[in-house]
Amino acid sequence: MKNSKKVTLISLSILVISIILFSLSFRKLERLYHVLTLFDEDKIAENFRSMDKHFPMKRMNPSFNPFYYGIGNQIELPETFTYQSKEFSTDSFLIGSKTTGLLILKNDEIVYEKYFLGNTPSTKNISWSMAKSFVATLVGIAHDDGHIENINDMADKYVPELVGTAYEGVTIKNILQMSSGVRFNEDYDDFFSDINRWGRAFALGSSQDEFATSLVRQRPQGIFNQYVSIDTHVLSMIVSRATGRSLTDYMNEKLWKPLGMEYDGYWTTDDSGTEVALCGLNATLRDFGKLGSLYLNNGRWRGRQIVSKEWIRMSVTATEKHLMPGKNNPRSAHELGYGYQWWIPEGSEGEFLAQGVYNQNIYVNPTKQLVIVKLSANNKFNDELHIPSRWQAALEFYRSIAAE
Repeated sequence: MKNSKKVTLISLSILVISIILFSLSFRKLERLYHVLTLFDEDKIAENFRSMDKHFPMKRMNPSFNPFYYGIGNQIELPETFTYQSKEFSTDSFLIGSKTTGLLILKNDEIVYEKYFLGNTPSTKNISWSMAKSFVATLVGIAHDDGHIENINDMADKYVPELVGTAYEGVTIKNILQMSSGVRFNEDYDDFFSDINRWGRAFALGSSQDEFATSLVRQRPQGIFNQYVSIDTHVLSMIVSRATGRSLTDYMNEKLWKPLGMEYDGYWTTDDSGTEVALCGLNATLRDFGKLGSLYLNNGRWRGRQIVSKEWIRMSVTATEKHLMPGKNNPRSAHELGYGYQWWIPEGSEGEFLAQGVYNQNIYVNPTKQLVIVKLSANNKFNDELHIPSRWQAALEFYRSIAAE
């Protein structure tokens, strides 16, 4: 009788364990399927505003003292704009790039705001790589607070597990400027690229910290500008280790609440609770705009210096030859220039942009006191022949608004 009960208990235990393992495996497989179908045309807009339904996340609460943009003199969008010496319809551009939200701020007042494809003022939308500019701002705040002593410090001074990896001996400044020298293939069309390999690993619950330590060195640091998304994850590791706090917690206190965010926001995380710093910030259109306003106002917001004026200046200035904008820069893989996780186009008006894949932008033009935020769900982003997908076309659209 005792043996029978023992066998029954063992059988039940095995059954429970099997159910748990099956449940865990099914959840990971479901998440992997979601990643692989994330950009399907019939799903992409909904997917971009519902990341919390499929992935772990850490939430930031609305500010107790929210900032509401005032309403300025409303503008009409230009009917057309010029790109490559040809006229393009603004409506066709907005529709073709699958715009989900467009916000235009002049002197920190709303002069245009419109939502598309089911988004609303309260919709939290994934930022994609616009998140990088938020992370760089947190690096600046941690530096201002004295947690990071010097941006010329080596990353492994703050993150000892980087010793023996491609990031050992690489300075924080070179990581900020995407000049780490780490090998990384960011081709979204290549199934076996590093960025797609990272995406599948993330979907299956792998540690992002471990992924960062798996990369190898391609060239010496500080001589060539190459976009390496994992550089931003390393920056988040530095912020977290230097402050002793999670990225969400530090951002909530130092940036989210001081900026007066109207709505809650959240970071998607891996299974260990580590934020997807390179792309996983989710916020509303207006709340994304507040980072642009902060930079437009040299780091000062509502009477408080949130991040130093010097950090703002350095963030949006191309300071080295390999960071300069231009089509024929042999030291850069990009036409745009680069600062501290901000893109810098050629021009005389001091413009800079946060850019996310699938046509997300925060565009800032200090000369015109202008901030433009565009959220999109463009499933044709990787089609080079599709003009609304091109960042150059978006830049000319923003410039046509500035010219008006």
